[in-house]
Amino acid sequence: MTDEDAVLAANAAYYDAFAQGDVGAMSRLWASDEVSCIHPGWPVLVGRQVVLNSYRNILLNPDRERIAHRDHTVMIARSEARVLCLEMINGTGVALAATNLFRRIDGDWRLIHHQASPIASLFDEAPAPAPPSQRLN
Repeated sequence: MTDEDAVLAANAAYYDAFAQGDVGAMSRLWASDEVSCIHPGWPVLVGRQVVLNSYRNILLNPDRERIAHRDHTVMIARSEARVLCLEMINGTGVALAATNLFRRIDGDWRLIHHQASPIASLFDEAPAPAPPSQRLN
């Protein structure tokens, strides 16, 4: 398995743990220290326990949002990797730009940071603006 394949597998495991509401699986994905997270609309969370408590509260909520992920870009530099992707919320057209940072620890890729931020809807088909006129007055 290439490093890129391994990083994508770790990234998929993150979204699988989220989809299943599996707190244990989510916990196993995160590094033991130097972790952070920024959930949409939340303040910065720093520290493994703080981050995992946030996920516990989210994952144990039966009404939590369902998230699909797509359009992955992987960048690897030595023992760190990032995955940039889109998160789609409940098929509503609400899109989040997500960044998942991983560090290779004892041969496994562990999450060290997750951030997701709202972006303009991918499904809104606003007309393109007219090109500017060549006239000066």
